[in-house]
Amino acid sequence: MTAAGPALRAVIADDQALVRTGFRMILAADGIDVTAEASDGAEAVAAVRRTRPDIVLMDIRMPGMDGIEATRRILAGESTRETRVVILTTYDLDHYVYAALTAGASGFLLKDVTPERLVASLRLVQSGDALLSPTITRRLIERFAPSEEPRTIAPHRDLSSLTPRELEVLRLLATGLSNAELASRLFLSPTTVKSHIGRILSKLDLRDRVQAVVHAYETGLITPGGSPPE
Repeated sequence: MTAAGPALRAVIADDQALVRTGFRMILAADGIDVTAEASDGAEAVAAVRRTRPDIVLMDIRMPGMDGIEATRRILAGESTRETRVVILTTYDLDHYVYAALTAGASGFLLKDVTPERLVASLRLVQSGDALLSPTITRRLIERFAPSEEPRTIAPHRDLSSLTPRELEVLRLLATGLSNAELASRLFLSPTTVKSHIGRILSKLDLRDRVQAVVHAYETGLITPGGSPPE
C-alpha cells in the first residue's frame, strides 16, 4: 500500500478486457484493491452486490445492460447505495454522460485519462467530493436536459426543506461557481459556504455537488440556458 490515501476497493466494468486489465494494473500499482471485474452492466451490478466496493469504474456503453442502468440499480440498492460510480466515456459532452449523472453517478473520466489523474480522481471521490466540476455539469445539462418536459420532484427532495440562504447557495452553485466564488459573491467565509453545501446535500439526500447541480435543474430552480432567479 502506498501513502497515497486510505484503503480503497474498486470494481471495474468495461466490455473490453484490455481496458479492464490496464485500469487494474494502474490501480494495483497504487495499492487500490480491485475486488472484481465485469464485462457488462448485469455483471457489474452482481459484482458490486457481492463485493461491496467503495467505487465503480463504469463503462457507459456495454452490451446487454449498459452503464446507465447498472448505475441506477447499484445506487438504488439498500446495501450498495453508498457506493460511488465514476463513468468511463470517450467523449466529455455526451448525452449518455448526462443520463448517467441523473442516475446518480458522481462524475466521469475520459478513457484516455493518465494513470496519475485516474488515481487522484478516485481518491477525490472516496473523500466524498464530486469528481466533476459544477461548470461542466451545467454544460452537460444545458446541452441535453429537456427544457420543456415537466419535472417530477421526489417528495424527500422537496426544496421546501431549505432555508432562503441555502436556496441562494444552491442557485449559485448550479451556475458553476466554486466555493471561493460563492464566498465572495455572498460575503461569507469559505468554511461557512462549505457548511451550507453540506446541509443542502444532507437535507436533499444528495451524494455530492454534481447531484446538487442536477437537482437544481430537475426542480426548476434554474433552467437550461438561463440564469438563476434573483
